[in-house]
Amino acid sequence: MTKLSAWFAFFPPFPTGELFKQLLAAGVGTAAFSVLFYVPRKYYGFCAACGAWGWLTYFVLEWAGMTVTEATFFAAAAVVFLSRLFAVMERCPATLFMIPGIFPLVPGAGIYWTAYYIVTDQMELASRTGFSAVKAAVAIVLGIIFVFEIPQSFFKRVLGKKRAGETARNQ
Repeated sequence: MTKLSAWFAFFPPFPTGELFKQLLAAGVGTAAFSVLFYVPRKYYGFCAACGAWGWLTYFVLEWAGMTVTEATFFAAAAVVFLSRLFAVMERCPATLFMIPGIFPLVPGAGIYWTAYYIVTDQMELASRTGFSAVKAAVAIVLGIIFVFEIPQSFFKRVLGKKRAGETARNQ
């Protein structure tokens, strides 16, 4: 066994078929949420790409062994990073892509099950699922804050955009 194959033996086989289905669901769900959020029609593809990219990040990191909270943090950061790139590219607000893009990462099932366990008087399960949902929500918020601390000029530089004043002087 070579060193490389020994390293890959540490990970379980990658579920490619399952990933494709989940990416499709995340992209379509994000695009559908974009309709509800009144995103202009020309941006549906960008929103779907943000949602799918965030879910891809989450899926791969969780598969690689990260906790749900850690994977959610990095996935939220990836969504916001891509949203800010799209915002510079399309000259529109980043929230246009970020809010629908975060949609697949929101711990809605955890919140539902917490409420269910409270109503059915299963407080141990309610506290466990509720705490997990709160950790995921805080991870999303921290991922958003983390990427919004990056200056706007960085994203312009990444895309090769000049400031508006520089293009007017050069002409």
